[in-house]
Amino acid sequence: MSSTSQGAANNAVPDTDLGLTDEEIQLLRQGQQAMTAGGGGSQSSRAASRASSQGMLMIDSSSLAALGRHFDRVMQHIQQQMEYLMEQSQVVTMQVYDRAGNLIDNADAEIARYHDIMRQIDELELDFDRIAHIRDIVRDFRSRAENLERELERSGGRSSSRRDRHGHGHHHRSHGHSSSGRHRA
Repeated sequence: MSSTSQGAANNAVPDTDLGLTDEEIQLLRQGQQAMTAGGGGSQSSRAASRASSQGMLMIDSSSLAALGRHFDRVMQHIQQQMEYLMEQSQVVTMQVYDRAGNLIDNADAEIARYHDIMRQIDELELDFDRIAHIRDIVRDFRSRAENLERELERSGGRSSSRRDRHGHGHHHRSHGHSSSGRHRA
């Protein structure tokens, strides 16, 4: 196995292990596909695309940062749609009050439109919450990845040949070597 493919395998986790519902996993995969489609064919976007097609989530900080930005944009778009629909619901409400004389004739159509708008708002709020949950998981993994990268840089763990030159090739810490169990609140 080459060091590039071995590094990619070590930088990915199964998206089914993230504690997401089936719908959230689908949204995560769609987000990864959308993000990698705009990646310009870079090596990291190809690796993320490969990982996504295999049901994996890349957990290196740059992939997680890009995925986080993608979900921020999606949430902003959903928020704008919700605001527009809320304005429309207010317009409908005002039209109902303003047209009191025609209320009986138009009530069914306006009420149906209002219910449709409220249903759309409910769907968008649900999507917003799902995306927020996924984004929070991505942020947590990004934070963990960045902390691990910093820890590796501090410990000089990036180059085994450098350690060997300095006589530290077999040095292991005895008090634990992983911070994956710890995360910021």
